[in-house]
Amino acid sequence: MTRRIKFFVASTSTCLVFVLLFGAMRGKSASPEDTYRHLAVYTEVLSRIKSDYVEEPDMKSVTLGALNGLLESIDPYASYLNADQYKQWLKSKDQHKADVGLILSKKFGYVGIVDSVPGSPAAKAGLSTTDVIETINGVATRDMPLAFAQLLLEGDPGSTVELGVLRFRKPEPQKLTLTRAMVEYPAVTAKMLPDQVGLIQAESLDGSRVKDVAAKVEDLQKQGAKELVLDLRHCATGSPEAGEQLANVFLDKGLITYSEGQKVERHDVTADAANDRTHLPLVVIVNRGTADGAEIAAAALMDDKRAELVGERTYGDASIRKPIQMDDGSAVILSVAKYYSPSGKAIQDTGVTPSVPIQEAEPVTVDDDGNPQAVEPPQQPAGEDLLLKKAIEVVTKGKSEVVSNSSGDANAPKGNQPNLTPLNVPKPATAPPQ
Repeated sequence: MTRRIKFFVASTSTCLVFVLLFGAMRGKSASPEDTYRHLAVYTEVLSRIKSDYVEEPDMKSVTLGALNGLLESIDPYASYLNADQYKQWLKSKDQHKADVGLILSKKFGYVGIVDSVPGSPAAKAGLSTTDVIETINGVATRDMPLAFAQLLLEGDPGSTVELGVLRFRKPEPQKLTLTRAMVEYPAVTAKMLPDQVGLIQAESLDGSRVKDVAAKVEDLQKQGAKELVLDLRHCATGSPEAGEQLANVFLDKGLITYSEGQKVERHDVTADAANDRTHLPLVVIVNRGTADGAEIAAAALMDDKRAELVGERTYGDASIRKPIQMDDGSAVILSVAKYYSPSGKAIQDTGVTPSVPIQEAEPVTVDDDGNPQAVEPPQQPAGEDLLLKKAIEVVTKGKSEVVSNSSGDANAPKGNQPNLTPLNVPKPATAPPQ
């Protein structure tokens, strides 16, 4: 299709999304007749596009774009798979294949990167939260189902996959060839810093790593640690249950999280004093690559006043998902329940905003045609870890002079960064228009 038709398809799909969303929201309180009336509007719009547009568009693309736009607008981790794709997904979902180590979500209609697993082929190539994948083996990712994109990245060890990636320092998409490998998640590490501050770094909560964190906590206490820093940056792998268990390592009472959905009853998870390992002062570091179970732990520790949270707002991914099969064999993989912080915020909707935030401008925007466009992110002095430096300052002084906006504030704007005092981080420079 020409650029004009592509733009038209994208715009039309967006309009159809709003029609469907409006109908869905009205459908909760309106009569069945109102719901069907909104569906009739959707059908009429499709008919008018087909009969009256200056050129006959690809109706399959229009409809698919509307479906994927609808899903992305309510759930960036949702996927619509046609019958063949769903069969392939079912066949491979329990197989442990080689991969490139990317955690994905939808962003601007494309496949976005939540983060890359430290030490993986993707991490070695420098792929991070700021990047957007435009193509996988030459296939455009716009309107590509998220679950299908993950399938394309998997394969035999030693095989390669070519990605077209928009990176924040490159105005044009960059071609990368990654070699698939069996991805291993990083081990938990710990060390004693000056002034008897114990540092624990967990870049994954997969497997038995929560038990490893508990063991590191006990070991640091035996070494004489007076304060603890828990570094959860780039910790995007690990189940919600692992996040609950991690919070309980530092909590002896209180609500950790709860899950709830339209058809899923509320389920509260509270701390068990038997699993608590320390009462030492604690600071948790997070960034935009912190996701899923790590977010649940971070939110619980901050809301329950157990720890200060330092860094960037987390990515926003904590839900219960399941595939829902359609009559034609296709399926929607959808969140059926969300996890909430103790203060009642849906983590998937807002992420977790630190009590001591460091502002970082969004490094990827979109142009007038809806295509991702790069901007330059803030820089920090070479070799200096500003977030760790601030975490140590907070945990040793007990209180920070940085303006705080706790996630317990029910009046905080949804999805927006709070007002704050930045740590002398230069403002980002926007890349020249493409």
